[in-house]
Amino acid sequence: MEQQDLARGLKNRHVQLIAIGGAIGTGLFLGAGKSIHLAGPSILFAYMITGVLLFLVMRALGELLVSNLEYHSFVDFVQDYLGDRAAFLTGWTYWFCWVSIAMADLTAVGLYTQFWFPDVAQWVPGLIALVILLIMNLTTVKLFGEMEFWFALIKVIAILALIVIGIFMILKGFSTSSGPASFTNLWSHGGWFPNGMKGFILSFQMVVFAFVGIELVGLTAGETADPKNVIPKAINNIPIRIIVFYIGALIVIMSIYPWNAIVPTESPFVQVFVAVGIAAAAAIINFVVLTSAASACNSAVFSTSRMLYGLARDKNAPNSFNKLTKRQVPSNALYFSTIIIFISVVLNYVIPKAEVVFTLVTSVSTVCFLFIWAVTLISHLRYRKTRPELAAKNTFKMPLYPVANYIALIFLAFIAVVLALAEDTRVALFITPVWFIILLIVYEVRKNKIVKAN
Repeated sequence: MEQQDLARGLKNRHVQLIAIGGAIGTGLFLGAGKSIHLAGPSILFAYMITGVLLFLVMRALGELLVSNLEYHSFVDFVQDYLGDRAAFLTGWTYWFCWVSIAMADLTAVGLYTQFWFPDVAQWVPGLIALVILLIMNLTTVKLFGEMEFWFALIKVIAILALIVIGIFMILKGFSTSSGPASFTNLWSHGGWFPNGMKGFILSFQMVVFAFVGIELVGLTAGETADPKNVIPKAINNIPIRIIVFYIGALIVIMSIYPWNAIVPTESPFVQVFVAVGIAAAAAIINFVVLTSAASACNSAVFSTSRMLYGLARDKNAPNSFNKLTKRQVPSNALYFSTIIIFISVVLNYVIPKAEVVFTLVTSVSTVCFLFIWAVTLISHLRYRKTRPELAAKNTFKMPLYPVANYIALIFLAFIAVVLALAEDTRVALFITPVWFIILLIVYEVRKNKIVKAN
């Protein structure tokens, strides 16, 4: 089968690093500045809470995928447990999720490039990056795996280096423009909750966005030769990654550079090294966060094309998206996704303030991911209720079922409320319902055509 040829190009090391790369997104490198500014040191608690609850979502996803190794994406198990309409909505919304992530990442590429070329227009680097990624994705899935492996490795090495160097600086009491580096900086500038509960709660939008893409391990499930062993291992390692990469990095950053001295529109990673006067290190970190944004955009370009291919295969998208090249790449789906992602280049041309574009797009993306994660949890509830014999045989069960499902669903609803509280993120709650209304209309029209044809 063509789908099998398309789907089995990734090795265990690819999936493990893609899972790490998915858990370390642009939200950490760029969005951490805004979330630290909102919440102060309490941002650490926001990351811990979000990490634990999204780990439960991932365990639900993992149990569903391991229950049937024929599942290649969310759409497959949603189709089984929630029906055609839900599968149609989920498939197209997941595609839209990654399109919006790509838009945010192209915006970030433009921001980071201005570190070296401040006179270059914001939209130009994004356009160049998009063209390069399109060309690279027109090759095989194996090349995508290799690119993501090295992109993710760069991120991992950079964060570990930041933590090691940062701890050395803290222990030595290295002096910055804001005073000596010390762990006491975490609580000596207004306490753990310097902006009160409001700042803490508002920070969750960007914190949740930092985790979007964490479920990419689910999309790559069907693209490894040994999903039964690879998926549980990748998912169970997520808590360790959260503690090391998110919590560890942010503790170091806020110990070196007090939270109230961090500029919300800049990457705190770059800021830390600029503050201590290591210009070359700042340039290196900027390169790392640039590759991180490019990596996330690469994942988006890859996954959107595969989602369209899967939708076309299930007759939920135009048949032209079902065609593969000689290299077994869904080129038509790839071209279409790239054209839609190109809208971000236009937005950056029209709106000169990149951070406005970034906040708008990340908010829309977060709302869509809330839907995807909620659908995963509901599908898992249906699976346990309707297929108890299948669940009994599963070796990778979600802990604390069904309580964990409901707690995670309440948390997702809480994030939706958070989005409504801030003016710059509220607009996303008006944009995304329009998307769902359009999808429902398209689904009903398509359904009526099929009924008439038969």
